[in-house]
Amino acid sequence: MSKKRALISVSDKSGLVDLAKFLEANNYELISTGGTFKHLKDAGLNPIQIDEVTDFPEMLDGRVKTLHPKVHGGLLAVRSNEEHMKTVQDYEIGLIDMVIVNLYPFFENVNKNISLDEKVEFIDIGGPSMLRSAAKNFNSVTVLTDVNDYQIVKIEMEQNGDTYLETRKKLAGKVFNLTSAYDAAISSMLLDEEYPTYLNASYKKVSDLRYGENPHQSAAYYTSTFENGAMKDFEILGGKELSFNNLRDMDLCWKVVNEFKDEMACCAVKHSTPCGVAVGTSALETYTKTFECDPISIFGGIIGMNYKVDAATAEELNKTFLEIVMATDFDDDALEILRKKKNLRIIKIKNSVTDKQVWVKIDGGMLVQNADDQFSDDIKLMTETAPTEEQRKALLFSQRVVKYVKSNAIVVSNGVQAIGIGGGQVNRIWATQQAIERAKSKFDGELVLASDAFFPFRDVVDFCAQEGIKAIIQPGGSMKDNDSIEAANEHKIPMLFTGMRHFLH
Repeated sequence: MSKKRALISVSDKSGLVDLAKFLEANNYELISTGGTFKHLKDAGLNPIQIDEVTDFPEMLDGRVKTLHPKVHGGLLAVRSNEEHMKTVQDYEIGLIDMVIVNLYPFFENVNKNISLDEKVEFIDIGGPSMLRSAAKNFNSVTVLTDVNDYQIVKIEMEQNGDTYLETRKKLAGKVFNLTSAYDAAISSMLLDEEYPTYLNASYKKVSDLRYGENPHQSAAYYTSTFENGAMKDFEILGGKELSFNNLRDMDLCWKVVNEFKDEMACCAVKHSTPCGVAVGTSALETYTKTFECDPISIFGGIIGMNYKVDAATAEELNKTFLEIVMATDFDDDALEILRKKKNLRIIKIKNSVTDKQVWVKIDGGMLVQNADDQFSDDIKLMTETAPTEEQRKALLFSQRVVKYVKSNAIVVSNGVQAIGIGGGQVNRIWATQQAIERAKSKFDGELVLASDAFFPFRDVVDFCAQEGIKAIIQPGGSMKDNDSIEAANEHKIPMLFTGMRHFLH
């Protein structure tokens, strides 16, 4: 029986020797390149080098070694096509029946602090070419890119003498899935365009999730192959597995506390909405202020803190049922205390927020926009009465929070706590009423109000005056801005216009 041939060239060599020994035992000749050849040889196997097949030496620092008709002819020849088979015979091209290739580690190096020239050297050319050729001819060629598939190939060969067609087809699909993501990551590095002609995505699955937003929906968790980010490399220090809703809430929560890079900040999130935000001067004080914002809604929510959690704060956290506690770090004593609650997910965040774009899937399409990562630097006083310095600081605090509340969005604060949050309403007066009612039920001091968008009527200002709101910040831009300005002047309420809207839908 004539030998079959397997072409092997891998950067990830885990599990390779066992598979190669199996193939040799099943009458396969092994063809290999460079470091893979040495690895197999050192393991006592009998591979032949690629240049013995091509009659051409590796060159250009290994850039050219498999880009040759004797490789791609052996992969692409259709076995049932008489003309193809005559051609490979005439040119003494041996058929290749299996390809085992994984690519240069571009994904692993694209974010390293190295030069562009160094990153370019991690772009694999021969590997994707061999994979694509083998995958196109899946009727005859088995192609492996994932070490997790080695076992299924061994099982099928033991059962059938070869892999099944359906398996080869699936493995070919995995090739194009991989190479499209690989090319997308490279394209993103080189193209540097906000909105390229083709929208490429390059994400790798981390895990399946138990379910999606609801139990009847399936879901999975992916991370970017070419971007860092807070939701990519976090460390799970305790608790049960994360859910779809957990990850969405974590993302929003961490973006809120990242708005306060120069202050200790804490955020509580429930159902993708902030229900408490505060800044403080100690870990415990900052969390306590956040809890006080809404002691009811925080139940079953998640907490994010842009500082190290100590034992005293951990003790306080454990007094409330929480799904997740995440922070930049935890004291050993704090971890020991938090781990007493076995289901509490404890997350250490390693990266800051890096999102540059927001993608929204619509049926048959995708909407792409820049991330809302700016605040106005041209804030104008629109009223006869100016805010005090303390009021101005409180307004800017409120504005940082309102950006993360679903529109229509209103945030009422005292400058260190977001005490009243009204969001997701279909008109602005309802959101205002909701936010002020919540704030006044918990706080008797001076309060200010921020809106994510303009006031279409003066009713919001009139209601603020009735309820004792001391200052207002909003984007402006309504055809009836003058009505709101007149109302604010009548009530002697200072009002600032930012000229920048912050819708979140």
